[in-house]
Amino acid sequence: MAKRMRGLYKRGRIWWVCYKSIDERVVRVSTEKADHDEAVDFLLKRKAEVKAGIEPEHKNITNYIFNELVAEYIKWAERQKCFKSKIYLINQLAEAYGSLPLRRFNSMLLEQYQTERLNKGNKPATANRLIATISHMFTKAVEWDMVEEEILKRIRKVKMLPENNKRLRYLSKDECQTLIKTCQGNTKAIVITALNTGMRKGEILSLRWDNLDLKHGFILLNQDQTKNSERREIPINDTLRGVLQGITRRLDIPYVFYDSIIGKPFQDVKRSFNTALRKAGIKDFHFHDLRHTFASHLVMAGIDLVTVKELLGHKTLTMTLRYAHLAPSHKVKAVDVLDRTINKNSTSHLLHNLAINE
Repeated sequence: MAKRMRGLYKRGRIWWVCYKSIDERVVRVSTEKADHDEAVDFLLKRKAEVKAGIEPEHKNITNYIFNELVAEYIKWAERQKCFKSKIYLINQLAEAYGSLPLRRFNSMLLEQYQTERLNKGNKPATANRLIATISHMFTKAVEWDMVEEEILKRIRKVKMLPENNKRLRYLSKDECQTLIKTCQGNTKAIVITALNTGMRKGEILSLRWDNLDLKHGFILLNQDQTKNSERREIPINDTLRGVLQGITRRLDIPYVFYDSIIGKPFQDVKRSFNTALRKAGIKDFHFHDLRHTFASHLVMAGIDLVTVKELLGHKTLTMTLRYAHLAPSHKVKAVDVLDRTINKNSTSHLLHNLAINE
C-alpha cells in the first residue's frame, strides 16, 4: 500500500487537505473527493499555486445560524434508528441557540451551557448527551460546508463531565407482584414482558407478531429492533406465554402492543407506568429498571453472567459485570471446591457452623 502523502487525511469517505497559504496560515479544506489519487492531485495543485505566489480560491461559506443547521440535521437524523431520542436533545439545543450564528460557537459557550444544565438539576449524563449531540451536528456542518473546521475544533475542546453509572435499582419479588397488580390493560402486559425478558422499552413497544414463535417458545428480535443492531433470541417462559396468548390480535396491525384507537404502536407508557408505581408505593424507579430487575434476579438465582449477557444483548461482558456483586454464593462455591480438593473440608459447611455458634 502506498505511503500516505503528508497533508492528506480522511473525514468519513471524503479526503481533506492541509497546507500553508502564502501568508503562512494553515489551511484545511475538503477536496470533495473520495478517490485517493484525485485527492493527491488536488493537494499538489494547491501547493503548486502557493509556491507560484497564487492564493488558491477558498470556498465562500455563508454565515449560517444554528436553526438552519438544525433543519438540515433533522433531515439527516430522521433516517437514523435513534431519531426519537435524539430529536428531544436537538429541540433543547435549538431552544438555547436557535438564532446564534455558527461561527459564534466556542468551548466557553458550551461549558457555560453545561453549568446551566447542572444548576437546573440535570445529571452529568444529560449534559453530556447534549454536548455529544451538538458536537456531531457541527461535524456534519463541516461536511456540508455550513461552517469552517476551526469552529468544530473549538467545540471538541469541551470535556465530558464524569458520570455516575453505578445506579442499580431493582424490585424484590414481592414488589414485582405488587407492581403487576396495580398495572392496568396493556401496561400490565408490557411490564410482565419486561420482567420476564429483560428487553428494552423500545424493543418491547416495537415488538411485532412475526417476532414471536409461541409454538417453539422464543422471541427473535431483528437487527433493526435492537440497540446494538444484532439479532437476539429470547426464550418465552410459561408466564409470558400465557400473557401473550391472551392478547387480542388484529390482522391489520402487525404490532403486539398498540393503541386501539389509532392502530399504531405505543410511543411510551410513562403516564400509566408512573400511576402504577404510585399505587404500588414504589419510589425512585424507572421503566429501564425492569431490565435491571430481570438481570438481578437471574444472577441471584445462580445463572452465570455469560448467559445473562446473551439474554440482555450486551456486546461485551463489561456491562453485565455490574450485576456480579449479586452472586456472592459463586465465590463461596469456588473456595469450597478448592477446600474440598486440598483440605477435604467444606467451606460452606464451616460457615454454616460458624453462624450457628455465633
